[in-house]
Amino acid sequence: MRYVRLNGTAPVGRLLPWAASAEELIATQVRLGHASPDGWHPRRQPSSVAACFVCFRRGRSGPGEAGDAGWAAAVFLIHERLADAVVAQGPAGGPYQPGLLALREGPLLEEAVRRLAGVPEVLLVNATGRDHPRRAGLALHLGARLGVPTIGITSRTLVATGAWPEDRAGARSPLLLADTPEPVVVGYWVRPRAGVRPLAVHAAWRTDAATAASVVWDLMRAARTPEPLRQARRLAREARARDARAELCADGRAR
Repeated sequence: MRYVRLNGTAPVGRLLPWAASAEELIATQVRLGHASPDGWHPRRQPSSVAACFVCFRRGRSGPGEAGDAGWAAAVFLIHERLADAVVAQGPAGGPYQPGLLALREGPLLEEAVRRLAGVPEVLLVNATGRDHPRRAGLALHLGARLGVPTIGITSRTLVATGAWPEDRAGARSPLLLADTPEPVVVGYWVRPRAGVRPLAVHAAWRTDAATAASVVWDLMRAARTPEPLRQARRLAREARARDARAELCADGRAR
């Protein structure tokens, strides 16, 4: 993975390591939120797309805690065909806290994406981007670390607001930040098909809201979730289930 520069300064990944505390992460997010990297505006739909997703051990309730076992999967598609798929297993960096997701998931997701055999044109992340109190959600932060344009995809917004689009496939409506002098579009609701709840698609690292929505819509197939992210989610959950079965077998033998 290559590094990119932040407003003409030193490479982002070296300047903005993953934080070890909420206070450090907030400081990093403020800096990222004020960054103005060159925009990514593809003339055509990207031929190579990656996606990543992390899940944690079942059975816990609440926000979890540092050390929870996690499985992060990343997939790499070229012309919509699977070229590589990897899983990284490791501990959560902290509990889930709104706006501080990078503390819990960031390093593990980065490890998974860096294991891929190639560098994608764009990376889909199950997290927000500019829809964030400091304009720097995990999808944006991860893209800055990797030097790859990113798009966030979630089922809900974090701080942005906006009415759902009309009930037809491909319909979209803007997600707005209202805590600015003029409302800012940071994403779109995108409806996969009629009768299905829309997804929140977020501008993130080097992507704007319109580009993000167009790319994601082109990647939607029969399922509600865009195909690369659906594959990454399935891979992570399968790895979790496989390890859980192995643990049960080991416990049985130990007894």
